[in-house]
Amino acid sequence: MQLKIMPKKKHFSAGRVPLILFLCQMISALDVPLDSKLLGDLVQPPTITQQSPKDYIIDPRENIVIQCEAKGKPPPSFSWTRNGTHFDIDKDPLVTMKPGSGTLVINIMSEGKAETYEGVYQCTARNERGAAISNNIVVRPSRSPLWTKERLEPITLRNGQSLVLPCRPPIGLPPAIIFWMDNSFQRLPQSERVSQGLNGDLYFSNVLPEDTREDYICYARFNHTQTIQQKQPISLKVISVDELNDTIAANLNDTEFYGAKPSKERPPTFLTPEGNESLKEELRGNVLSLECIAEGLPTPIIYWIKEDGTLPVNRTFYQNFKKTLQITQVSEADSGNYQCIAKNTLGAVHHTISVTVKAAPYWISAPQNLVLSPGENGTLICRANGNPKPRIGWLTNGVPVEIAPDDPSRKIDGDTIIFSNVQERSSAVYQCNASNEYGYLLANAFVNVLAEPPRILTSANILYQVIANRPALLDCAFFGSPLPTIEWFKGTKGSALHEDIYVLHDNGTLEIPVAQKDSTGTYTCVARNKLGMAKNEVHLEIKDPTRIIKQPEYAVVQRGSKVSFECKVKHDNTLIPTIMWLKDNGELPNDERFSVDKDHLVVTDVSDDDGGMYTCAANTTLDSVSASAVLRVVAPTPTPAPVYDVPNPPFDLELTNQLDKSVQLTWTPGDDNNSPITKFIIEYEDAMHEAGIWHHQAEVSGTQTTAQLTLSPYVNYSFRVMAENSIGRSVPSEASEQYLTKAAEPDQNPMTVEGLGTEPDNLVITWKPLNGFESNGPGLQYKVSWRQKDGDDEWTSVVVANVSKYIVSGTPTFVPYLIKVQALNDVGFAPEPAAVMGHSGEDLPMVAPGNVRVNVVNSTLAEVHWDPVPLKSVRGHLQGYRIYYWKAQSSSKRNRRHIEKKILTFQGNKTHGMLPGLQPYSHYVLNVRVVNGKGEGPASTDRGFHTPEGVPSAPSSLKIVNPTLDSLTLEWDPPSHPNGVLTEYTLRYQPINSTHELGPLVDLKIPANKTRWTLNHLNFSTRYKFYFYAQTSVGSGSQITEEAITTVDEGKEEWRKEIVNDSRSFFGLKGLMPGTAYKVRVGAEGDSGFVSSEDVFETGPAMASRQVDIATQGWFIGLMCAVALLILILLIVCFIRRNKGGKYPVKEKEDAHADPEIQPMKEDDGTFGEYSDAEDHKPLKKGSRTPSDRTVKKEDSDDSLVDYGEGVNGQFNEDGSFIGQYSGKKEKEPAEGNESSEAPSPVNAMNSFV
Repeated sequence: MQLKIMPKKKHFSAGRVPLILFLCQMISALDVPLDSKLLGDLVQPPTITQQSPKDYIIDPRENIVIQCEAKGKPPPSFSWTRNGTHFDIDKDPLVTMKPGSGTLVINIMSEGKAETYEGVYQCTARNERGAAISNNIVVRPSRSPLWTKERLEPITLRNGQSLVLPCRPPIGLPPAIIFWMDNSFQRLPQSERVSQGLNGDLYFSNVLPEDTREDYICYARFNHTQTIQQKQPISLKVISVDELNDTIAANLNDTEFYGAKPSKERPPTFLTPEGNESLKEELRGNVLSLECIAEGLPTPIIYWIKEDGTLPVNRTFYQNFKKTLQITQVSEADSGNYQCIAKNTLGAVHHTISVTVKAAPYWISAPQNLVLSPGENGTLICRANGNPKPRIGWLTNGVPVEIAPDDPSRKIDGDTIIFSNVQERSSAVYQCNASNEYGYLLANAFVNVLAEPPRILTSANILYQVIANRPALLDCAFFGSPLPTIEWFKGTKGSALHEDIYVLHDNGTLEIPVAQKDSTGTYTCVARNKLGMAKNEVHLEIKDPTRIIKQPEYAVVQRGSKVSFECKVKHDNTLIPTIMWLKDNGELPNDERFSVDKDHLVVTDVSDDDGGMYTCAANTTLDSVSASAVLRVVAPTPTPAPVYDVPNPPFDLELTNQLDKSVQLTWTPGDDNNSPITKFIIEYEDAMHEAGIWHHQAEVSGTQTTAQLTLSPYVNYSFRVMAENSIGRSVPSEASEQYLTKAAEPDQNPMTVEGLGTEPDNLVITWKPLNGFESNGPGLQYKVSWRQKDGDDEWTSVVVANVSKYIVSGTPTFVPYLIKVQALNDVGFAPEPAAVMGHSGEDLPMVAPGNVRVNVVNSTLAEVHWDPVPLKSVRGHLQGYRIYYWKAQSSSKRNRRHIEKKILTFQGNKTHGMLPGLQPYSHYVLNVRVVNGKGEGPASTDRGFHTPEGVPSAPSSLKIVNPTLDSLTLEWDPPSHPNGVLTEYTLRYQPINSTHELGPLVDLKIPANKTRWTLNHLNFSTRYKFYFYAQTSVGSGSQITEEAITTVDEGKEEWRKEIVNDSRSFFGLKGLMPGTAYKVRVGAEGDSGFVSSEDVFETGPAMASRQVDIATQGWFIGLMCAVALLILILLIVCFIRRNKGGKYPVKEKEDAHADPEIQPMKEDDGTFGEYSDAEDHKPLKKGSRTPSDRTVKKEDSDDSLVDYGEGVNGQFNEDGSFIGQYSGKKEKEPAEGNESSEAPSPVNAMNSFV
C-alpha cells in the first residue's frame, strides 16, 4: 500500500533541506503503510477505521450490530463500555464480538428485546503502543406508535371560509413523514389555495364547494420500520348561504350554527405562524425551512425577502407554492430577519421571522498522526469552531490527560500538544474532544516513535510507457523515520534532477510535465535519512501519439446507394491499435451491408435507418482517439454535375532519412475535388536567416507522396507542399517540423566584384555579399586581395567582416588592378575566386582639345571639328567631348545683358559633332573640353562663327480696331524673331457670308516699317478673315489670323422690339445670325418720359468651313413637301370622318376634366376660363409677359428670348458684345411658368402660374 501523502510540489535548494524537513515533521502526519514488506517488523498504535454513527437508530425486528474496526501493529484488542461502565460481553449470551474485530452482534431475533440494549456505547482498541476510542454511540430502537382513538365531528363551512385540518401524528423515532390521501390511497391535490404545512396540517386559504368530501385522511409513514399509520377520516361539507337558509333557517338561529355569517372577500391573514414576529433557530450545515401560510379571499400570494440583505442565489429554493422558503448549507452569515408577505387584491400582511444560526463543533484542523524518530520534536494541533465556541479537551489512550501518567516530552498548551526530544516510550494515542451544547467532535491521533532507515516500497525496474507531450509520473513510494529526503537521477552518471524541468512531489513521485522523446531512459529514485539510504530504478519509454490523419466526413447519400467513411490512423510502431466503428455511440448493426476493412467503413444499399452519427475509435494500451461524421439519407434525386475545384492542401508532413545535405519529405494528399492532382510544389522557409519568406524547392509528379530534397548547409529548414490540378493550385499545407543542417565552408564567392576609385589616390573594391542562406555556416567573412595588373607585385590580402566594400588607399592615379574577393566562415574557405580588373581613382584631364574648326551648314545647323587629346592626359576613363556654345551678338540686337550657354556632349573618342537649333542671323562662340569619370578638362580656345539670314517668326500680335460700315483698321507688332532684315508684310483677307462660305481672297503688300493699316471700301455688316505674315530676303514667315465684322447700316435694317417686365434686369435675344454685328437699344418709359441707351455686340464667330445649308438642298425640300402633302391628306380624312361619324367633344372633355394648374384666369373675376389668342391667332408663349391691360400689342415680337426660360445670366462687354448663356428649353411645356431668381413683384404674381 502506498503512502497517503498529498502530491504537493516542493521547491527547495540544498541549503534549505533541513528546515523544510523540520517543518514537515512538525505539521504533517505520516501514516505507517501496511505494506507486506513492513508488517514484519514495524509497530503502529491503533487507529479506528470504522464505527457506527453517533445517533444509532436500530430496527427492533433485526439483530443489533454495533461496528468498531481498527488497525495497528500488533493487531489491537477491543473492549466496550455501556453507559459509562465496562460492558462484559462474556456474561451476556446474546452478545458476541466478531473475530479480529471489535464489532458487537446482539442476537435479539431469537429472544430478548431491543429496548433492553438501549444505551450509550463506546469501543476501545488497544495494543502495546496505545489505545484509540470510538465516539459515544447512542443506540435506540425505532418506534412507530399508533394514533390515539378520537371522535372527529363532521365539519360544515360556507363557501369562502378558511380551514385548518389538524394531523397531529404520534411521536415516533425517527419522526414520521406526513401526507394526506383519500380512501383510495390517492394523494389529495394541493395548490396555492390548499397545501400541507411543515407540521403536517392541511391548510385551506378559502374553501370551495368542490372541497366537499368525507375522506380527508392524514397518513404517517415511518421509514425505518416500513410502516404507515392512518388517522380517522375527516368529513368536510361546503355549502352556500342560500342553501343553508333553505335547509336549517327554520330550526336554528345564527348563533347556534358554526360560521353562519356570509363570507365576503377579505384581505390576507396568516394561519401560520401567528402574530407579526416569530423566532427560528437552525444549526450550521442544515437546511433552513421557513413557512408562511395565509388565508384570504381571493387566495393570497406569498413573497419572501431578507431584510438588510439578499437571498443567496444558488442555495435558495421555494417549496409548497412559495409558502416554504428553504436555504441549504446554512451558515452564520444567513442569520437575520426574513419577511414573508401575503398579498391579494384587497391588501397585504407581513410577518418577520428572526433566524439565528447556531453551530455544533466543526473542525478547523483535526490532529494528525505523527511518526517521529527518537530525539525529534513535533506537535499535535486540535482546532475546532462552533456557536457557541466549543471546549477543547485532551485524552491520552482514552484517559483524560489530567489523570494520565506524566510524560516529560509532552507539554499541553490549549488546543496544541508540543512534543520535544521524544523517546520510544512517548508513543501513545491522543484523543481531542471539542464539544458545546449542540454536539461534540472526537478525533484520535497517535504519536509513533520509530527509528527506521529508508525503504522504497515501489517495485524495482517498473517500465512506464507514456505518450509524447503528456505528463509522465514515476512513482517512488517510501518510508523511513526520520522522514527521508528523495532525489531523482537520470542515467547511470547523471546529476540530480531539479525543479526547472521536473516536479518533485512530497510522496516521492517524479513528474515530467511534458514528456518528450529525449525523456526516454532509466531513472533512479534515492531515499536518504540519517539512518541510511535506499534506491530504486524505473524505466521510461515515450511513444508517439495515436492520431487520426484522415477523418470520416459528413455525407449525404441517396436511399439505396453506397457510402464509405474513411478513417486513417497513424500510431507508434511499437503499439498495436484496435479500430472500432460505432453508430450513434453503440455497436454497428449486425447486418452484412456493413463491412469494415483496414481504413474504411462501407455501407451498401443505404436505408433511412442507416442515418446517424458514425464514430471511428482507435485505441492502444496508452491512448485513444476518435472522430465522428454524420450520415444523412435523402430520397433519390437526379445526379448533380460534379463540382470541380482546386485540391485540398496536403497534410501530415513528415521528415525522414535526415542527412547532412538531404532529407526525405513525406506527405498525405488532400482531396482532389474531382480533378486529378497533376503535380506537387514543395517550398522551404529558412527560419534562421529569412523567417516568413518561402522559396521554391522542387516539384514532383501528382502521383508521388515523397520527395528526396537536396539541402544546403547551416539552414533551419521548414517545408510546405501545395497540390495543383487543372483548376488551379491549393493553399499551402501546414509547415513541417524544422530541420537544421550542419555548417560547411561556403561553396561560392561573392558576385559583382568591382574596383573603382573615388579619389585619385584610392581603390574602392565592392561586391555583392552572400546572403545567410549562401553563407553555409556562422562567422561569414571575406578575404579581399589586390595587386597592380602591369607589375610584378605580390598579392596584398586582408580579411574583413561581413561587409560589401573595402577601400585601398595610397594608390597611383588611374592604374589597372587585379582584384579577388573570397568568402570564408568558421568552417573554412570557399573555392579560389577568379580575378577581375579594376582601376584606381581618376583625376581631371590635363589637356584641352586643339585645332577646333567650325563649318556652318545652314542658318540653324553648324558642324564642329577638333583634334583628340593624348589618352595619358585624360587620367581616367574617356567618356567623350563636351561643346559649350552661346550666342554672342546679333545683327539686329547688339547688346545682351545675359549670355545663355548651351552644352552638347559627344560620347567616346569622337572628333566632330553637329550643333542643331541655332538662331539664324546670329553670332555664336564655342569651346571644346574632354570629359572623364572625374569631370571636365580645360576648355579649348573660344571659336566664333556667324549664322546666315532666315525666315521670320509670325508677327507678335494682330488687332482689328475702329470698325465702321465699310472700313476696318489693323494694328500689329513686329515678329519677336525677325531672323534677318524684314523686307515687307503680306496681308490676305476674304469675306465670310451667313452660310459660312468664304469669299474671294485679296492680297496686299505693306511696307516693313508700318505697324497700322486701314482697309476701306468693305461691305457693311460683313465678317472678314485676315491672314498676316512678315518676309525677309530668304522668304515668308509664319502667319497670324484674325476675324472682324463691319458695322450695320441702320438705314436698311428695321428695329425689332420686345416688351420686358419692369422687374427684370436682363433679357435674352434669340433668332440672331452667327457672325453678325448687332446694335441694341434699351429704353424705359415713365413719368419723366422715354429714356434709352445703346450698345453694339457681335454674335459668335462663323465657322471657317464650307458647310452646306441643308435648307437649300433639293432632297430636303422634296422631303418636306412630301411630309406636308401627307399631313394635308390626314386632315382631309379627319374632316370627312367628323362630318359623317359625329362630333369629337374635345372641348367638353377639357371642361369636364380641366386641370386647375394650367387653365388661364378670366379677366373679370380671376377664375379659370378659356385661352385667349393674339391677333395672329397664336396662343401666348409660355413665359411671355402681357401688359397690365392684358392685351398683346401688334408690334410685340412673337420670338422672344423669354422662351428660353430663367437662368440667363447675361451682360454687355465694354466692346458691346453680349456675354451670356441660354438656359432652358425652346419647346413649350405645359408646366409652371418662368421663375425669377429675384423676389416676384405683384405684377409677376398675377401673370405667372403658381
